[in-house]
Amino acid sequence: MRTFVPSATTIKRRWHVIDANGQVLGRVASKAAKLLQGKHRATYVPFLDTGDHVIVVNAAAVKLTGRKEEQKLY
Repeated sequence: MRTFVPSATTIKRRWHVIDANGQVLGRVASKAAKLLQGKHRATYVPFLDTGDHVIVVNAAAVKLTGRKEEQKLY
């Protein structure tokens, strides 16, 4: 059996909207990175861009844990 490799015509890109209101910054970032890379798909291959489009809303209301808000400059 041959290995399936998706081509540019078979990749269907979707739009995802992530609401970051009250969510932890690292969790939102890792979820967005997973969607952008395409690792949530069964047809993921590391040498092709199989990811989707991501929009993050309410990014100003993201929750920072620990003392990151005082120690880091965003």
